[in-house]
Amino acid sequence: MTTEINPERLAAFDEAAAAELARRLEDEDYPSPFDSLADWHLMRALAIHRPDLARPYVHLVDQEPFDED
Repeated sequence: MTTEINPERLAAFDEAAAAELARRLEDEDYPSPFDSLADWHLMRALAIHRPDLARPYVHLVDQEPFDED
């Protein structure tokens, strides 16, 4: 699994690849938490650099505000 996020990798994404990434994140079926985190970072990068592809899945990277008290 390639974990480096670079412009070439982001440019290679299409709608089908973004949907597959979102499916993995939604299913939360990873062999390790690090695999999940790598996909989360990839989706976050897509949301920043390719918002057209990530827009339907932005809920997967949005962070809810929380009260620390």
